[in-house]
Amino acid sequence: MKFTTDSISALRLPAGKQDQFEWDDALPGFGVRLRGDSKRWVIQYRVGAQQRRESLGDVRKVKLDDARRIARQRFAQAELGTDPALERAKARSAAAAIKLTMANIAARYLDAKRDTLRGSTYARAERYFTVLFAPLADQPIDSIKRADVAARLQDISKAHGRSAAHGARANLSALFNWAIREGLCDANPVSHTNDPSAGIKPRERVLTDQELVAVWNACADDDFGRIVRLLILTGCRREEIGGLRWSEIDSGVMTIPGERTKNHRALALTLPSVALDILQSAKRREREYVFGNRGGSFCGWSYATIALNARITAAEGKPLAHWTLHDLRRTFRTGIGKLGVRPDVAELCINHVKGGVQAVYDKHKYEREMQSALALWSDHVLATVENRAHKILPLRSA
Repeated sequence: MKFTTDSISALRLPAGKQDQFEWDDALPGFGVRLRGDSKRWVIQYRVGAQQRRESLGDVRKVKLDDARRIARQRFAQAELGTDPALERAKARSAAAAIKLTMANIAARYLDAKRDTLRGSTYARAERYFTVLFAPLADQPIDSIKRADVAARLQDISKAHGRSAAHGARANLSALFNWAIREGLCDANPVSHTNDPSAGIKPRERVLTDQELVAVWNACADDDFGRIVRLLILTGCRREEIGGLRWSEIDSGVMTIPGERTKNHRALALTLPSVALDILQSAKRREREYVFGNRGGSFCGWSYATIALNARITAAEGKPLAHWTLHDLRRTFRTGIGKLGVRPDVAELCINHVKGGVQAVYDKHKYEREMQSALALWSDHVLATVENRAHKILPLRSA
């Protein structure tokens, strides 16, 4: 039939039919498909041995002249050996790939994990994806190969150290495993890459009493100085004290909720008087965090640690052997053990959970024993700093 605006408008399905094609006399392969109450422009052409049929849209939304023009373009592509349907499928795939870039998937992953990761763990993961893996951000996730990951891990190792690269690798692997389960990719390219931390010996650094005195005395009257002294006295992790909230301190007891601890178990410590004095000396601002500025928890770790080490060097005439804030936790655990605190109680003080049969049958929290352990250790630290006799005797000879 001859297609005109009026002839198309007058088209109706013959009685008893559910589907029918009408073809344009002026442009072979260009037609209208009637199905139910709908009318849609269609084209039909051949590319090699393949027969193709495509819809060009609803006749009410696409004008006849526009539909003819698009049809001629498709036919011209087919005559020149290009498959228009295949090209559009590739374009759709490319558009979909843009939405599945590393950056977009990382944002979705972080959003999904926001309520399950500790604040510090979440912040590190966010930094790994947005900073350390920034060169991969615009790549479609299923185009990232093992060689891409391995090369990036080498660059991270050189620029930030092997430990940072190890953490970045672990987080990237977790992201890919999550994406596989979400149906966003089919493989984890991190698998079988070399672990940057392989061969690094676990840290065993324990500060001597003299080194502990040097660190204590070099602490300034500021947030970081108070944090370091509390780390010495409690054996907590730095994020647990750096992110301390006023609401977590009540009647001399500091309770770190499970969402802020590594093992997701709450830690309640009855603080010795010296620790309470340190907290009382902190400025009680109209904010929820004990330490830090701008409404958040303390975050200036690197700069503050460098400044602390500079003061130690100035006071001692030489720097301490390399140490980290986490070494204070190991020093605390070793120290209370030397003072005679039972191993099971000492482990509870640093929030290491009971294991084996004890975990099943022993539900006692040992709060009094933990309080005594912290009091014993704080007395040891102050006695050493002040060069005086201990007021509390060790439970047994060291």
